[in-house]
Amino acid sequence: MSMNVGETGSGGMMATINTTPLVDVMLVLLIIFLITIPVITKTVKVDLPKAVNIPTQTKPENITIAVDRDGNIYWNEKRMANRQVLLGYIKEAAVRVPQPEIHIRADRETRYEFVGRVMYAIQRGGIVKVGFLTEPDRGMRGYR
Repeated sequence: MSMNVGETGSGGMMATINTTPLVDVMLVLLIIFLITIPVITKTVKVDLPKAVNIPTQTKPENITIAVDRDGNIYWNEKRMANRQVLLGYIKEAAVRVPQPEIHIRADRETRYEFVGRVMYAIQRGGIVKVGFLTEPDRGMRGYR
């Protein structure tokens, strides 16, 4: 803060506030808010088949588990007879070095119950890296 001391018409001191530091602080706060607001306002997309995500890098060790709308489970295009067979495949894959990633592809009309059972089997089998494969909606311009 500064104060102007000088002669005035009434013979007393004239004090004025220097607003330059206040403006500097406000500009810094404005810049901080402009940077952090986009991070805060992003929301999590729940409708997974329409999600916009980065392209996955397909590696030979990646395993794709597909779930169709009827709840049938496929391990790299091979249909699994039941969840116990799937668990056996997952346990076998979990001991490989390096451990493969599992990508889950589910039909848009699949009940979440079927996908949840697959995720539970993956967890029980000991696989650490799991991802969901989605197809981007070409007509979508951002999140709805």
